[in-house]
Amino acid sequence: VQLQAFGGGLVQTGGSLRLSCVASGRSASGYTMGWFRQAPGKEREFVATVFRGRNTYYSDSVKGRFTISRDNAKNTMYLQMNSLTPEDTAVYYCAADSRLILSSIYTWSNYDYWGQGTKVTVSS
Repeated sequence: VQLQAFGGGLVQTGGSLRLSCVASGRSASGYTMGWFRQAPGKEREFVATVFRGRNTYYSDSVKGRFTISRDNAKNTMYLQMNSLTPEDTAVYYCAADSRLILSSIYTWSNYDYWGQGTKVTVSS
């Protein structure tokens, strides 16, 4: 499956953005899908994941502010980001894998498929 991420940009503190990740090549319904982010000089970190059954999981840093969702009919996953802060500035990557279990969703290397990343910059 190929993934393409869209929707990044520049936003002020407190603003919102919605990222999209479009899957092609295969139906996204067979994959657990997630978002990771990487800020300059930092490790890639888990943001959120949605399982095929639509159960969702979030990092503590985004819980309550971000919402992950998926529309399998459109082969698309979304990340609605609200109340953004400069600490959310990063390149956001979407990822997918067909074999993840709950304990493995937090580690980026457990995902086989990746999009190209979309940059989010939050100004203070």
